[in-house]
Amino acid sequence: MFGSRAQILFLVLTGVFLTNALMAEFIGVKIFALEDTLGLRPFDWSLFGQSGSLNFTAGVMLWPVVFVLTDVINEYFGKRGVRFISWLAVGLILYAFCFAYLAIHLAPAAWWISVASDQGVPDMQKAFAAIFGQGLWSIGGSLTAFLVAQLIDVRIFHWIRQRTGERMVWLRATGSTLVSQFIDSFVVLYIAFVLGPQQWAIPLFLAVGTVNYLYKASMAVALTPVIYAMRRGIEAWLGKEVAEELKRRARE
Repeated sequence: MFGSRAQILFLVLTGVFLTNALMAEFIGVKIFALEDTLGLRPFDWSLFGQSGSLNFTAGVMLWPVVFVLTDVINEYFGKRGVRFISWLAVGLILYAFCFAYLAIHLAPAAWWISVASDQGVPDMQKAFAAIFGQGLWSIGGSLTAFLVAQLIDVRIFHWIRQRTGERMVWLRATGSTLVSQFIDSFVVLYIAFVLGPQQWAIPLFLAVGTVNYLYKASMAVALTPVIYAMRRGIEAWLGKEVAEELKRRARE
């Protein structure tokens, strides 16, 4: 890297990326109703013979941040930077889940089990296990989809960049995300819920995957201005010479 500012930039981007990826995995166990959250009437969507309200995992709050950071890191630190943080994220998520499973199997203190009964939680041990003890199919599907999507994203980003140069930042950032998140949206559901013990029917798999992808695609487009704003801020902080050198190395 090129001096302390570039090192600090990579450290900050990596830290925020890892925090968001790790938190998204853990809070993703909660499913929320979008219409109820926004105070709207149910949309009653219908796809592939399936219908219902718009339900998402709570992790969708954080994954858009991961998308943006992937593109920014791609811009300044290239394929090696994205691959490094992607593999590091997978390793740390597995590490965190291992200790979550160990924590579940620690013998609970007798008084702690009922400590939140007045809050509607009669058994804290069961609640803890339900929240942190995500199934292996879900974990495997999520991590596989995340890693495959990241590796596809970096390839498409640089393929577009080679053909457009420094022009059309929106195309390489948004275009790579639209393709990679299409893969992510369906791979995670297929592994976790079609191959897994729930064995979803294919129409349900296609319907839920499509709804999730449309959300991610909408967020990718909506957050494009954020990428431009981050570029301006980064280049002002690094200085034009250092920023251009980082981008040149990133293209190699």
